Amino acid sequence: MPLISGSTFAFCRCYQIYGSGVIVVERNQIGPQSHMIPQPLLPIVLLTMSNVFMTFAWYGHLKFTNKPLWLVVIVSWGIAFFEYCLAVPANRYGVAVYSPAELKTMQEVITLSVFAIFSATYLGEPLTLNQVVGFAFIALGAFFVFKAPL
Repeated sequence: MPLISGSTFAFCRCYQIYGSGVIVVERNQIGPQSHMIPQPLLPIVLLTMSNVFMTFAWYGHLKFTNKPLWLVVIVSWGIAFFEYCLAVPANRYGVAVYSPAELKTMQEVITLSVFAIFSATYLGEPLTLNQVVGFAFIALGAFFVFKAPL
């Protein structure tokens, strides 16, 4: 059992100190070496969490129109910081499984899904048929991005 363990993330050296010896373990895979969340699901989970923060940062202030704009901007930046803390690792780990185009497509579909729920529950604006049809066309586009070449 190591007394001190180094990072468990990829593309880094992991140092494990045993008493008086140091063992350097090279990692060659992209992504965390944890098996708690399967690697194909990790970017989806992180992007979903990221988009919850993003949606609140961009649209949450619409319920507080009486607050000064400068305050809303600062609060939104603070919320967006946590969005970036999840989105950047999602893409870093996700590129081991998905192409950048697939990651971007996935992010857009997740964004629309999170926004649809947010809009209906937090803002109290139900989805219209036009919005559902528009989202369906975007989902169809996502299908073609993930489908093998035609």
